[in-house]
Amino acid sequence: MNEKFVQNEDEKIQAQTKAWMNNRKYTPRKLEKAKRALIDVQNGMSVFDAIKKNPLDKQDGGGYISKHMLIVVYREMIKNGETKEDRAIMAKLRMKPMRTLSGVTVVTVLTKPYPCPGNCIFCPTDVKMPKSYLPDEPGAMRALHHKFDPYTQVAARIEALKAVGHPTDKIELLILGGTWSFYKKDYQEWFIKECYRALNEKDFDTLAEAQVYNETSKHRNVGLVIETRPDHITIQEVAWLRYLGVTKVQMGAQSMDDHVLECNRRGHTVQETVDAVRILRAAGFKIVLHWMPNLYGSDLQRDIKDFARLWEDVCPDELKIYPNQLLKNTDLYPLWEKGLYKPYTTEELVELLATIKPTIPRYCRVNRVIRDIPSTHVVEGNMRTSLRMDLKKVMESRGQHCDCIRCREVKGKKVNPETLQINDLTYQAGFAEEHFLSFVTPDDKLAGFLRLSFPKADSPDLEIEDLNQAAIIREVHIYGQSIEVGKEKTGAAQHIGLGTQLIEHACQLAQQAGYPKIAVIAAIGTRKYYAGRKFIIGSHYMVRELNN
Repeated sequence: MNEKFVQNEDEKIQAQTKAWMNNRKYTPRKLEKAKRALIDVQNGMSVFDAIKKNPLDKQDGGGYISKHMLIVVYREMIKNGETKEDRAIMAKLRMKPMRTLSGVTVVTVLTKPYPCPGNCIFCPTDVKMPKSYLPDEPGAMRALHHKFDPYTQVAARIEALKAVGHPTDKIELLILGGTWSFYKKDYQEWFIKECYRALNEKDFDTLAEAQVYNETSKHRNVGLVIETRPDHITIQEVAWLRYLGVTKVQMGAQSMDDHVLECNRRGHTVQETVDAVRILRAAGFKIVLHWMPNLYGSDLQRDIKDFARLWEDVCPDELKIYPNQLLKNTDLYPLWEKGLYKPYTTEELVELLATIKPTIPRYCRVNRVIRDIPSTHVVEGNMRTSLRMDLKKVMESRGQHCDCIRCREVKGKKVNPETLQINDLTYQAGFAEEHFLSFVTPDDKLAGFLRLSFPKADSPDLEIEDLNQAAIIREVHIYGQSIEVGKEKTGAAQHIGLGTQLIEHACQLAQQAGYPKIAVIAAIGTRKYYAGRKFIIGSHYMVRELNN
């Protein structure tokens, strides 16, 4: 693989920023044009019109100033006292604003290539990558370029996000790459400590020291996500995950049909998935399941029935739909050659998704409907990665709609707190009564939510004192453009007290239900937030007494 191939967006952005900051990239004429464009934006002109109004001179190569350059120059002007910081201006300049419209900034890192305990026939194999990943998938390409080093992956991604105008003080770390729980524990601890070294911009001898420092650091970890298999979730494992600071677990359920799991050599049963979800729920984790239609041994009608089983007991908080894609370097390929397997066409896949998506409960968020595998690897079947847009058009043409969280997020829309209504959606899931508390706008957009769990008497006993006789807050999430800690933005959902109101409402419900205390699965960077709301740090969770 040549250097041109592995050169990715992060490195390009950093190189441009460094050059511009050293005045090698912009001449005084370019600088003046950028400042003029910024003044036009401050006076109400759109960024596009301001850029068009101030083209570059022929001496500088012609063309137009980039948004990236405007952001660099704008920050320099603030630093030099030439202008005052204006959040509305940065909102206009920000590149790819969707990346932080869910309220946090996600940084994805991959673990090193390592053997996988599974033997799934649909998984691609590449010796350079963790099992199931390909070297030219966007996130995987960045990891390969950094030789899977956690510190440089995180540090480079933060710098790139800052360069294009995104806040980086609230970071959700998404650790991908094979089965996390199968890696050696010393590697797991080292990997996360190195991630914290990048977040803290400082090294510590122990993970615990790095975590304490991160409570008030410049880049706080407000969520830590790992991915694993259902057959690797045990009572002992959840205690270890909490030691590491994990708050969300992704698992490959793939199917809720034992016959299909066996046909694909998945290596676990439906019951193991159910048991794993029950343990994770009892431990307060946010639960993300992967579900795969078009597996070997299934068909369209079987997939529709299988999807419905997800909401009978496991009831995931988030879902990634990964339609099976036929790749050459898999054990599924020879079966296709023999005519024993047939991938769905794009039309069949869109029809399937249009059938199942409107059935998704309002408490679940659908993160993906297709995996980011480059079409050059797909042998037969769907090769489009824009299925979400295709699906939306089909559903709109039929008058269908989806009520999942992602489809109802307020995103960048202004919020009037006085018009918000608080809803309590209650449902039964895996030995627990779940309360999805949400703030909803008059047009049914979601401004924020809290997941409250009431464990039942037969809920798994995790032998963790923090959770003994406790209701559990599994997640608090306020939507809208991510805003730096301690700052406010007129009309934004964040930092106007919605989270505090949801927490107080949850405490009232828990007390009414007879719970003497309530625990929260706090990320390291949110400890101070919960401490300000009467929670104290326990062994694995933060706890608030309700009797007082």
